[in-house]
Amino acid sequence: MKNKAVVLGANYYIGLSVIRCLGVHGIPVVTVDYQRKGSYGIHSKYCTESLIGPHYKEDPEGLLYFLIEYAKKQSSPPVLFPCADPYVEFVDTYLPELRKYFLIPQTEQGLYTKVMKKGTLHELAIAHQVRVPETVPMNDPDLINKIREFIKYPCLVKPVDSPAFVSRFRKKVFKVYNDEELIASINAAKEANLEVVVQRIIPGFDDHMYTFDAYLNQDAKVTHWVTCQKLRQYPINFGASVYTQQKYVPELFDIGARFLESIGYKGFAEIEFKKDAQTGQYYLIEINVRTTNLNSLLYKAGINMPYVAYRELTGQPLEPKAITYDTNLVFWYAFEDFLAVRDYIKTKQLTVQQVFLSYFRPKAYAIWDWKDLKPAFAFLYKILGQALGKVFKGRRQEVKNTRD
Repeated sequence: MKNKAVVLGANYYIGLSVIRCLGVHGIPVVTVDYQRKGSYGIHSKYCTESLIGPHYKEDPEGLLYFLIEYAKKQSSPPVLFPCADPYVEFVDTYLPELRKYFLIPQTEQGLYTKVMKKGTLHELAIAHQVRVPETVPMNDPDLINKIREFIKYPCLVKPVDSPAFVSRFRKKVFKVYNDEELIASINAAKEANLEVVVQRIIPGFDDHMYTFDAYLNQDAKVTHWVTCQKLRQYPINFGASVYTQQKYVPELFDIGARFLESIGYKGFAEIEFKKDAQTGQYYLIEINVRTTNLNSLLYKAGINMPYVAYRELTGQPLEPKAITYDTNLVFWYAFEDFLAVRDYIKTKQLTVQQVFLSYFRPKAYAIWDWKDLKPAFAFLYKILGQALGKVFKGRRQEVKNTRD
């Protein structure tokens, strides 16, 4: 393979899954991160080169220069794979400059950002007749009355800029039950200089969350797609997939493909939907514009999305493909799923028996791979280090309190 693949972000299993999906086809995979500590993806046997560059937020122009200088030294332009939202924002900001040296599916600067941000995504969805939950902006002069009359409590306070919100508050949303909590949440967002919206909660348990995962070619046409159903997420109710099954839902293709094609989207995207438990209607919740948690599941189900992108961008597109049946496969991120199960049982949303019986399914693991063991052990080392760090920090504080 002449073209290398450059993976931005190796400190999470999304980057690891991209490394593996490309490496199994003999593609040279280069990882770029801002530190080696905790970047367990670099231990994959499929990682041929690991680089440490400037931080995407602390020195974005330095990272741009770093990447361009690396690409200039290659015989063919590398294919770029941002594997976390901040890296997508970085790529979108410098898309014209990066496209001179890298192969990137998206051609329209700003479209990634429009789709990632809740406010502009909401507007796009309405313009293209896709259902979204009823939403009120935080600066609406009649906010409280509209919440009481149309949105109702409990409701969600959601960020316009999700990556910044998660970085600040370590959660995806605030769930509020009354006027006081609503005002407190909005004020907390204002203090952090973050814009939020207030949104109706679509009724239904976590298994009413679905995904439409698709790749769109350079003509903005869907060529590959899979649909999935979440079973558990963490944090529970408003978190990321930790136990999700591949589930064929043709209605999601009808909604998702039409929307993505109509906005001229190119590359991989995952639309998250929630099915209203009362009406059966699907509501668009958000869109991930980079490889997602479910990548190992999509691969095991039969579609290797990173490889699809690589082949198209290097001039050797694969034949279109869709998974139009149920494979019985589930994605499992054990570490966070155990935390989720604890909370589901504690809040009586699931029983021990329900959880136990759910595990008897063939699995696509987030990190574990018999053919590529080192990343799993590196991840365990990282987790144990964090746990011991907390223990010793607590002990030091106890000693300090005793002396004081």
